[in-house]
Formats: sequence, C-alpha cells, structure tokens
Amino acid sequence: MSNEISRVLGHKVLGLRPDTYDLRPKTRQTSTMPITSSKPEVLAVDGGTPVRKTLLPYGRQSIGEDDIQAVVSVLRSDWLTTGPKVPEFEEAFASWVGAEHAVSFSSGTAALHGAAFAAGLKPDYEAITTPMTFAATANCVLYQGATPVFADVIPDTLNLDPDQVAARVTPRTRAVLPVDYAGHPADLDAIQALAARHGFIVIEDASHALGAEYRQRRIGSIADMTVFSFHPVKHLATGEGGMVTTNRTDFAETLRRFRNHGISSDARQRQRDGQWHYEMVLLGFNYRLTDIACALGLSQLNNLEENLSRRRAIAARYSDAFRDLDAVMVPAVRAEANPAWHLYPIRLNLDRLNADRGQIFRSLRAENIGVNVHYIPVHLHPYYRDRFGHRAGQYPIAEDAYERLISLPMFHGMSDQDVEDVIRAVGKVIGHYAG
Repeated sequence: MSNEISRVLGHKVLGLRPDTYDLRPKTRQTSTMPITSSKPEVLAVDGGTPVRKTLLPYGRQSIGEDDIQAVVSVLRSDWLTTGPKVPEFEEAFASWVGAEHAVSFSSGTAALHGAAFAAGLKPDYEAITTPMTFAATANCVLYQGATPVFADVIPDTLNLDPDQVAARVTPRTRAVLPVDYAGHPADLDAIQALAARHGFIVIEDASHALGAEYRQRRIGSIADMTVFSFHPVKHLATGEGGMVTTNRTDFAETLRRFRNHGISSDARQRQRDGQWHYEMVLLGFNYRLTDIACALGLSQLNNLEENLSRRRAIAARYSDAFRDLDAVMVPAVRAEANPAWHLYPIRLNLDRLNADRGQIFRSLRAENIGVNVHYIPVHLHPYYRDRFGHRAGQYPIAEDAYERLISLPMFHGMSDQDVEDVIRAVGKVIGHYAG
C-alpha cells in the first residue's frame, strides 16, 4: 500500500508506528541548508514583519442587513419556534437542491443522528464511513448502538474509496456514509451501485458540499439521505443548524417525528386544527430548528449562488498560484465534479521541505494567516482507540494525508487582498523552508 501512495502522490511516505501514534504536533530537526533567495524575507515566527497586521481566520460567517431584518421580523412575530418559517425554509431548500423533501434539524450532528435513525441503524448493525472526517459522522452510528467501520480514502480527493468499502461489506452492513470532503462530491455512482447490490442505505454527509454538483446534479438530490450543516463557517449559516434531504416520503416522515420527541404532530398543526391531542409514536429528541434560525437560513439562501461563485473564484486563484510550488499539492478536482469549496486543503510534500507540518503551520499563523487542519483521522482519537482497539497504520492514505494537510482560509467574505495575503504568506513560508 505504501508503494501505491508514493506512486499516486509522488512523495516519500512517513513511517507509521502502529502502537505509538501521537496526535500532538510533531517536531523534527530542521536542516541548516542556506536559503538561496538573494533577499530572503525574515519569517514572522523568527521576528520578521508578518504579511498581515490582523489574523485572517480560516472561515467566517457573512451576515448582511437583509439577514438581520429577517431575524428581527421573526422576533416580532407570534412564532419563535415550530412556526411558519420552518416549513418555508425546508420547502425552499428542497427546491434549491432538487430533492422531494427537506427536514431541518438543530445542528448538522443532530441531522446525522436523525438520518442514522431513519436508516434503521441499531445494535448488531454496521455502517461504513471514512476516517477523514469530523467525528460526528461516525458518532451518529454509535448513537444508534451500531458499529462504525472505517474504509480508507482515495488518494486524490481524500473521499471514501468504493473498493475499500466493498471489501468491508458484511451481512451486518446497514448503511454507508460517504463524506464530500472539503466540498468535493464523493464517488456516488460507485457507492450507489454497491448499495443496490448489497441492499444498504446511503447517507451522504454533505456538510461541506452545499451547492456542489456531481455529474451536473446538485448534491442533496442523489443519495437516499443527504445531510447538510449550517454552522457559521459553512456556505449558509443559521448559527447552528442542519438539514436532511431525501426523495423518500417514509424517511421524511420518520425524520420529522424523530426531531420532535417522536410526536406525530407539531404545536402549530394542533393550534391550526383547534385540538390538543398528540401521540408519541417513537423515541425521539428535541432536535428542532427555530423559526429564528430558519428565517436567517431563508435569507442566506438568496445569496447562495453568489457565495458559491466567490468560493470557486478563490479556489481557482489559489490553485493557479500554488500549482508550480513543488512542495505543495493543491486539491484535485475530478471531471465529474463541481466542488463547493468549504475548505481549501493543501498537502505538503515534506521530503521537499526542511520543516515538518507543525513548523509550517506555526509559521503561517505567525504571518496572521489562520490556517487549520482537517482532520485528525477519527479512528486515531483516544475514544475510538480505547473502545475499538484502532491503531495507526490501519488506513495509511488517510493517515499520511493527515500528516501533511493544512487548510487555508476559505470563505466567501474574503476580499481580493485577503486572498493575495494568503498567497504571499504561503510563498514566503514555503520558500523559506524549501530544500
């Protein structure tokens, strides 16, 4: 497998010691090789002048006056929750992505939990997912008492590898949860074909991918259920919030009950019908999204096309600027995909640098570029290691990528100067450590 990684990525693979993997930033002895530039800039981390005077975060919400007025209007209305803005937002969102149904939740994690419930996950069942994701993708399987099974990722996009999924399907497999990493759609055709062959449900975690397209179809209209997040750093913000889209009426009905304590009607319906009676038909949770949040979401939906266009322009500028840097690998884009660019994750070719990822990270932060890392592979978190006995070396492509990933600032409110600051800082830091 290591030879395959080297062939695809074109760099030396880091050694992984199975039982001593440490998630803390690593340091190593750096070379004293002189920098060849005639006028090298002193890095801010070494006392030089930073590229920016203030920190540019990796992500940030954009709230306009229309958004504020939409929220104020709800605050002055009769309904702060379970009111008319909830179905209005859901219907508009379903229409936008091209799905029959959309069911809102109080967070992306709650939406994942609802989808896992609707898929019928329970003890003795398994669900296959990627280690290259935020822990919530796998945690939702555990919430249902089922077992998450990890499969490694494809080297170019870092999305779930369908061949690795196929190798892990058992009679206990009930669902597969592909993640559209960084906003690039997973290989949905291959995963859907596996689902049809083996009879499992596809829950697409599109928390990064609102507005992305796969074979000219919008994400949210393809999988059995698709989950979105409305966290402030995402394409559309409601503070906290999430949505599940589906073309199946039975899933939509179960999701609506699950997010409302398992009750078969909501307060607005009962008021409209002039009756008090309600029935709890399943064990659910209070995962409702408020009218306040839905009003904000509706307003933000009006700007989604513009926001996506801006993110795509930023990604194109980054890729153009970094393509000739030997020490940097820019994100891949497959022909069938139009990514939404929630993140712009570069990978460092560490054999061409006199520093490890930790030093590059600290140096960029010192230049006031708010870089981040996405993600620590889920199976390497202490909880998963202790409970399931996971260890380093099980998923070498995801683990190798983690050692080299840095997420650059990416949000639609970035100015052209912000983008150029990032480009200058990356060039400055990479140029300093290039061997």
